[in-house]
Amino acid sequence: MPDEIQERAGVQVLVCDPAGPTVATEQDALDLVGAAFLGAQVVAVPANRLDERFFSLGTRFAGDVMQKFVNYRLRLAVVGDISAQLAESSALRALVYESNQGGHIWFVPDLDALDARLRAAQ
Repeated sequence: MPDEIQERAGVQVLVCDPAGPTVATEQDALDLVGAAFLGAQVVAVPANRLDERFFSLGTRFAGDVMQKFVNYRLRLAVVGDISAQLAESSALRALVYESNQGGHIWFVPDLDALDARLRAAQ
């Protein structure tokens, strides 16, 4: 399936194809921001599409990507199982916890969990 805008829980969401290209640069993140400007309020990126540097906080890549979404007032949802990465990094666990307390960046296990978050945020 290509990346496509779907209405989920009453919100327009750019749902990214799990088989799509890896988000490996800030420009890749900006490309998703640009695609979302066609009408989406949230970008749902499968965790497997994020370069491994995203989960290694020392690289600062996660912060750079997340800041792009915040700057453009778009919500980012990282969708998928990141338990292996969480097991390796207490800093990542803290980031995920803090992000999930807010309204801009969420880490969710699947699209059903994203739908529940969207409903709760309305």
